[in-house]
Amino acid sequence: MLRVAKLSSHSMKLFKNSRNFYQITSINCLKLKFKKCKEMKKAGIYLIIATVFAVLFASCLKINDIKETTEAEELADLNKYLTTLQANGNDIDTTTSGVYYITINEGSGDYAKTGDTLSVGYAGYFIDGTMFGSSFQSSANDSTFTFILDNPPSIKGWDDGMKVMKKNAKTQLIIPSSLAYGSEGAGIIPAYQTLVFVVVMKDIKPEI
Repeated sequence: MLRVAKLSSHSMKLFKNSRNFYQITSINCLKLKFKKCKEMKKAGIYLIIATVFAVLFASCLKINDIKETTEAEELADLNKYLTTLQANGNDIDTTTSGVYYITINEGSGDYAKTGDTLSVGYAGYFIDGTMFGSSFQSSANDSTFTFILDNPPSIKGWDDGMKVMKKNAKTQLIIPSSLAYGSEGAGIIPAYQTLVFVVVMKDIKPEI
């Protein structure tokens, strides 16, 4: 049975802190040369995007629900998870970067690519079955997550996973921590945590 937890105050503080960081960065930019200013603003924006993804994908968790994992434990759990999926008849493919994926529904048209505006529905889990986020828990009129692929980049495994999907595709992505939040974790997503997403590609609008 899947376990769904509530939004933690820690996640909310993390998002507020990221906003404060960006505001401070913008003020300091006024005191620097133009080139340095652009670099700081770009870094500030990327930090916000990374933080928003962490809060978005972890919005259902509480601190007490998190299982700390070592690198060796993650690898063992991932191998066991993939073996079970294969034993159940699933055809597992791998991207060049190392994201595992199962095509549930292929969809039609062109694959998503950098610069396209994507609208997706998703549910995210740890491989122990704990749900950590879902757009489908939003209201009926707002269950879609819309973003520009690779602009700015989010977690590498998520962006790479989008590129194996067409419009109306449904795909299960298994993203090792090395392509997600790595050895540091983010917010309340712990270190060495493999992320599993079931994603529905609702729309792809090509870059103009």
